[in-house]
Amino acid sequence: MAGPSLRPHVHWAQRHRELFLRVDLSDVRNPDITITDNVLHFRAQGHGAKGDNIYEFEIEFLEPVEPKPVCRMTQRQLNITVQKKESNWWERLTKQEKRPLFLAPDFDRWLDESDAEMELKEKEEEKINKMKIESRVPKDPFKHLKKGYLIMYNLVQFLGFSWIFVNMTVRLFILGKGNCYSFYDTFHTISDMMYFCQTLALMEIMNSLIGLVRSPLIPSVVQVFGRNFVLFVILGSLEEMQSKPVVFFVFYFWSITELFRYPYYMLSCIGIEWKPLTWLRYTVWIPLYPLGGLAEAVCIVQSIPIFSETGKFSLGLPNPLNVTIQFPFVLQIYLIVLFLGIFVNFRHLYKQRKQHLGPKKRKMK
Repeated sequence: MAGPSLRPHVHWAQRHRELFLRVDLSDVRNPDITITDNVLHFRAQGHGAKGDNIYEFEIEFLEPVEPKPVCRMTQRQLNITVQKKESNWWERLTKQEKRPLFLAPDFDRWLDESDAEMELKEKEEEKINKMKIESRVPKDPFKHLKKGYLIMYNLVQFLGFSWIFVNMTVRLFILGKGNCYSFYDTFHTISDMMYFCQTLALMEIMNSLIGLVRSPLIPSVVQVFGRNFVLFVILGSLEEMQSKPVVFFVFYFWSITELFRYPYYMLSCIGIEWKPLTWLRYTVWIPLYPLGGLAEAVCIVQSIPIFSETGKFSLGLPNPLNVTIQFPFVLQIYLIVLFLGIFVNFRHLYKQRKQHLGPKKRKMK
């Protein structure tokens, strides 16, 4: 059984528009705080000067206040904010002239009238200055046009990669059932759409370069040029590579990744965040990005003997530099660059994932 109710220590301070009450109770439970007929009624169980007990008090305010107090609890105290109905300075808190024994000034927040007026004036000046600064910033007349362009770009890319993914999946699990034809024929059935999507992806570099999107330029360059090098130079120029099974895996890993990236950006353009999509956008790349990079590397390794045999893209003597440059050697150097690019993009995506899905800072109640 709880003992008789007690009064806690209460500290108060004021501003022209607000009253601040700090109730010295820790571990507050079941608080009941109301304002009726300009009287604040407080009742709660907590740990105060007399131990764990029920504490209560009443304060009849000097002048009218709003009937809805705002309360914020911490482990060590309970804070109550009450709005005055009229903005003015009170000579005291309570209607009764003699201050109640449980009530004392809150010297941590205490200001006299002149200091409070100075504080109010500074806040008003800050607000005016902020409005002036905002009014000076020119409004972008092409804002809606840019947003519309980004929505259409991401929508077209999403539809393109969706077509690639669905087409490859159907061919693999239905048409390719019992044979490997779907692996060997991937390039001839998918290449036109992949050419379109990857050519259009060059706009991502331009978007980042002119500041249309906030994405860093280097990761965009690494991904777009890396994919286009494999698509146009390795696969597009060698018929022998177009029937290799590795082409299926390269295209499949690319398309799965983009199925979540482009709709995420499209919704972001209109200020919508769907948490499952956000999680997928910043999670599926963890297995798919290294697998896609590995498939690209296998593709390049398999092409080196073909380029050596045909001499395609190799630069022989005589030439203005008077040197022989074998394209297979360039590809071997590119393999090193490829894995460095994977590392750069992996680190960038990991930072983005940490920013969007990392643990939030705990807020005090």
